[in-house]
Amino acid sequence: MTTGTTPRGAASEQEASRWVRGMFGRIAGRYDLLNHVLSFNLDKRWRARTVDRVAEILTRPNVRVLDLCCGTGDVFLAMEERSGKAVIGSDFCHPMLVEANRKVAAKRFRTPLFEADALALPLADASLDLITVAFGFRNLANYERGMKEMLRVLKPGGVAAVLEFSQPTNAAFGALYGFFSTRVLPWVGGMVSGSQDAYSYLPESIGRFPGADELASQMRSAGFAHVEFERMTGGAVALHLARK
Repeated sequence: MTTGTTPRGAASEQEASRWVRGMFGRIAGRYDLLNHVLSFNLDKRWRARTVDRVAEILTRPNVRVLDLCCGTGDVFLAMEERSGKAVIGSDFCHPMLVEANRKVAAKRFRTPLFEADALALPLADASLDLITVAFGFRNLANYERGMKEMLRVLKPGGVAAVLEFSQPTNAAFGALYGFFSTRVLPWVGGMVSGSQDAYSYLPESIGRFPGADELASQMRSAGFAHVEFERMTGGAVALHLARK
């Protein structure tokens, strides 16, 4: 059975996609603040680790890199700063791209940004060396199609790096994490952002998302090779690396 995000009330992939786009549009202006506050600034460390793991690819000549579901742009900006090379950013939520473009302008970068659905990218087959996705993959309406689309646009030997929330491996930490996610996060997130439904959806989407082992298995089934992952912060987050 194909899986994807399932917001409450969404009866189809199209409705799920529409709901998620609208939700992120409503919180775009407070997204960075809430990420940092609600993760106790650990989100910066998780993104930095992702950039570290793909740093060697960034040094290659004529490398082509896409930060998919880029949100407000923290990952592609970090990759550009690390490599000195332009990285492409893409998201299907226009307000998020507006926030990302402000950061691009502030740094005087020339990052190409484009608005597109991750399930139907306007890119040629085998055109990219690296795709990164940080905390956006679980919001896709169809995970299998998302993986297949990444495979399509990656060159042979190209790498996909997927940073996502996962399931803690320690029972005690998992219980604490569950309490924070279901009780504290919706209250604080809703109060600061003004969107209670957004910060109720986010922990629900994390709870329904495959754990690290299952996601690795799904990536292999989709056609990726050399799939590996590392857990961070007690398994609350996992970084998957896979090759075409």
